[in-house]
Amino acid sequence: MNIRSYLRLALHTQMLPILESGEETLVGGQAVMEGVMMRAPHSYCVAVRRASGEIATEESPLPRVSETYPIFKYPILRGVGTLGQAMWLGVRALKFSANVAMADENDKEGKPEKTEIPAWVMTANMVFSFVFFIALYKLVPLWLTTQLTHVYPAVENRILFNLVDGVIRIVIFVSFLFALSRYKDIHRVFEFHGAEHKVVFNFESGKPVTTANAQSFVTFHPRCGTSFLLVVMVISMILYTVLPLDGFAAKFAARIVLLPLIAGLSYELIRFAARKRGSLLALMTAPGLWLQKITTQPPSDAEVEVAIHALEGAMALEKKQGGQLVIA
Repeated sequence: MNIRSYLRLALHTQMLPILESGEETLVGGQAVMEGVMMRAPHSYCVAVRRASGEIATEESPLPRVSETYPIFKYPILRGVGTLGQAMWLGVRALKFSANVAMADENDKEGKPEKTEIPAWVMTANMVFSFVFFIALYKLVPLWLTTQLTHVYPAVENRILFNLVDGVIRIVIFVSFLFALSRYKDIHRVFEFHGAEHKVVFNFESGKPVTTANAQSFVTFHPRCGTSFLLVVMVISMILYTVLPLDGFAAKFAARIVLLPLIAGLSYELIRFAARKRGSLLALMTAPGLWLQKITTQPPSDAEVEVAIHALEGAMALEKKQGGQLVIA
């Protein structure tokens, strides 16, 4: 695996929270390298377009985490469990798509051997992504805000401090997304992200799932990792404000320790907003839909076909298992 391939994988790994729906619903999915992963309540299927034009797939049963571990049926905890499983599945789907990409590279270079990404590479990617996330969205905003207090003492006010800290975090997040969207490979992933949303909307509408029908829907979906992360940042600002912490180390530690709680609260808000789209709380998720103008792009018919292929694979496996198609 060369440096370029590793960097490409690292970028895609960093995108996982943005591209994953992270919701126990009837159907949902995630964009991967040259493809889409779709999941039904108890199954998933990854479909990836190969350089030859063929579609490679991987599918497997996948019980809901709340069925395997009943404790994750309760509010807040169900968000932690569901998001944890979503990230695990996202890594698995991404690894499959990366292996397909490597196989295409080997074919192009005339290498007959079949190679797969070693487990340690994926582990290193996850560790790097977590450290990068903590540094970029927790450490840097906190450090910059702390520096501002030396210039503007008024920022030391707890409410103002966390407001400034939150605004810096959101600016970094949006800037990072915009910068990545200029990268051709990531822009293409955003097209598959748009294809996944269109196909999910098509399915939820009750209309036959076809390329033409799917293309008639928008790419912005309320159950999206982009919306989720933005809600996480807003919830973070509110929660940090009520914490009676003053030292830099204490504030930084709290930002790490409280991640599960913030994720669980954000999950509940997104879950509610998806069902009550006209409610006041649903307005909090609106900026996430606007931000999807960056993270979702209009897909081609060929990209929509891949998303449909993934959905059909997941639903076919779901039918074999006799799974009930009900929204959580």
